[in-house]
Amino acid sequence: MEYQEVYRWGASQLAEAGIEEASLDARLLLEEICGTDRNFLLVHGKEQVSGEKYEDYVKYIALRKSHIPLQQIVGYQEFMGLKFKVTPDVLIPRQDTEILVEEVMRYLHDGMHILDMCTGSGCILLSLLRYSNDCAGTGCDISQKALEVARENADALGLKASFVQSDLFETVNDKYEFIVSNPPYIPTDVIPALMEEVKNHEPLTALDGREDGLYFYRRIVKEAKEHLYPGGMLFFEIGWDQAQAVSALMEEAGYQEVTVCKDLAGLDRVVYGLYG
Repeated sequence: MEYQEVYRWGASQLAEAGIEEASLDARLLLEEICGTDRNFLLVHGKEQVSGEKYEDYVKYIALRKSHIPLQQIVGYQEFMGLKFKVTPDVLIPRQDTEILVEEVMRYLHDGMHILDMCTGSGCILLSLLRYSNDCAGTGCDISQKALEVARENADALGLKASFVQSDLFETVNDKYEFIVSNPPYIPTDVIPALMEEVKNHEPLTALDGREDGLYFYRRIVKEAKEHLYPGGMLFFEIGWDQAQAVSALMEEAGYQEVTVCKDLAGLDRVVYGLYG
C-alpha cells in the first residue's frame, strides 16, 4: 500500500474509535514505524510501505484504538528537548510541566543540590541536571518500578543522579537548595471523569491527590522545611484551580515571596516560595 493510503486507513480507524487527535496520532505512529518525518506524507505520499511495516502499523493502531496512550505504544515522550522512556508505571511527561523546569532554572546556579519529590520518569530532575553545571540531584518516589524507569532515563542521557524509594520524605536525610515536585493533585472523585487514556493507563498513585487534591501539598510543605537550607526554595506544579490554596499553605508555613506562574494557556501552573 502507498504511504498516504496507510495513513488514511489509520486515521479513519482511530476516528471511528473516538480517539481525540486521530489524524495526528495516526501520522505519528506511522512515522515511528517507518522512520519518517511529517514532510514525508506530503512529498513522498505515494511511496510503498513494506508488508512488515504495515503489519506493525496495524498492531500500533489496534493498541491506540483501545485508548492506550501513544507515548506508551512508542515507549517514549520528548520533554525539554530530551527523550524520556515511559511505561505504564510512570506519568507521561506533559508540556505544562516544562514551565516548572523553566522557573527552577531561573534560580538554579552551578553546584547546587536538587531534590525531586515524586520523580516518576525523572524528567524534571534530569532536565535540570542536563541544563545546569555540576548540580547534584536526588529523585524520590514511592514506586520502585517508577524509579527503575528514572534510572534508565538517567543512564540514557549520560547523567548521574541518585534515586531513592521513599514515601515522600520518609527515607530522605539530606538538605537541599531546591525541592521540586509535581505531586498527585487530582481530587479522588474527579478521576473517573478523566480521559480513558489517563484514568485507565497511567499510574493512579501519580494522579490521586486524595479528597481535595491537596493532601500531598500539605505534607510536602510541612516536611520540606526540614530538608531545605536557609534561603532554599520549594517549587510545585499545581492544578489550574489550586494556586490560591497551595499559596496559602506555603505562606502559613512561613515561606516567603510565594509566587504563582501561568502556563502557555494562561492557567496557573507553578507555585514557589523561599524558605528562611
